[in-house]
Amino acid sequence: MRSEEHAGWERDFPVRYLLVREDIDGEGEGVLWGRCAEVEGLFTDPLPLPREVLTLRGCPRGSLLVQAVAAVAEPVRLLGEGMLSIEPEDPSNDGPARFWDLEDTAVLAQWPTPGDPGCVDILVGTGVREDDFWGGRRLPSSPRFDLWFPSIRGDSPSGGCRSIDGLLTPRPRRPTRPVHLIGCEPAAPLLALLCRPLPQQSGPITLRCLDRHGRTMTRHRLDLATVEARPSVLGGALIDVTVTDPGDDRPTLAARAVREVWSDGVPTRPGQWARFDAEGRSAWLDLTHGGPYGPEGLSGGTYHLDGQHVTDRAGLLLALGEALLGPGANYGRDLDAMTDCLAGGFSVVPPFTLVWHHADIARDALAGHVLHHGGGLSYFELTVHLLREYGVTVELR
Repeated sequence: MRSEEHAGWERDFPVRYLLVREDIDGEGEGVLWGRCAEVEGLFTDPLPLPREVLTLRGCPRGSLLVQAVAAVAEPVRLLGEGMLSIEPEDPSNDGPARFWDLEDTAVLAQWPTPGDPGCVDILVGTGVREDDFWGGRRLPSSPRFDLWFPSIRGDSPSGGCRSIDGLLTPRPRRPTRPVHLIGCEPAAPLLALLCRPLPQQSGPITLRCLDRHGRTMTRHRLDLATVEARPSVLGGALIDVTVTDPGDDRPTLAARAVREVWSDGVPTRPGQWARFDAEGRSAWLDLTHGGPYGPEGLSGGTYHLDGQHVTDRAGLLLALGEALLGPGANYGRDLDAMTDCLAGGFSVVPPFTLVWHHADIARDALAGHVLHHGGGLSYFELTVHLLREYGVTVELR
């Protein structure tokens, strides 16, 4: 379903959002559920998860996780964001793997596992987000626990353990923050949902955010389990709809100002992202696309990267995308995706020359961003290394 086909109506204010029921695989056209003039409460910074204490029992000494936290010289204490996967040995009986998020994880202590000199027990403080699907609170009969911490290694598990004390405990429900759809023109499916008693039984809906041309800038998932409606403050036949518990797929407060820039269309001037802080730049990166590019990629030539404002990771990726593909484009939203672009495809592909102006700004700003899976290189150094490894001639000026 093309958003542009539903972006126009005979009113004094534009359509800025569409409600669309989309196929899970994204292959279908989608069904229109409604059009809205505005949405209030969409932008919000996530509430931190309550702090908990977990004990990771029986972590093998040879794992990257144990090597990092038990290092004699400089042990890693702040693991940051992570993920826990609980893999069943027999998926036919126990279902698929469960995935739990670990937020702002810190190592509190570590000691040899009693009775097993080849393993270590690790005590961590963290925020835990449970797996809501596939019976997340029920462990498989023979589970395998894998831990992923990008601060140690991003492309594979950092380590594992035999069991986790404190994982399956009751957790208080966090307060919900509703989303208000203002000036909504409901289509038949939404009207039918609103006629049902609370709570309504409905799968998730996609909220498409439009620019002034009717192009979809980005999408967010809303849970419509509890929806209430009333006549709209904008009058006419419109309604205002409150989604009481819309879920966690919400843009941050920093994204609001970024969206205002993009609401005029895909940016055409380079460096418009530079005035935003790290969170705003990350939100800008989320809106970028991978083009324009040719059907078989483009190699050769010289490209100039303006490094005056490359003071964080998102800024580096934005400057690189602009240098190679122009404003509003990206050459990967992280280093793994950048490597995919370098390996070939429909984008700019090596060999080519990249002249990086004011490279010292990025080198100094990112000196402390050391990636353990990058051989101890900083984010800047690893970026340059990957570019050169794949055949790019990088000139640092």
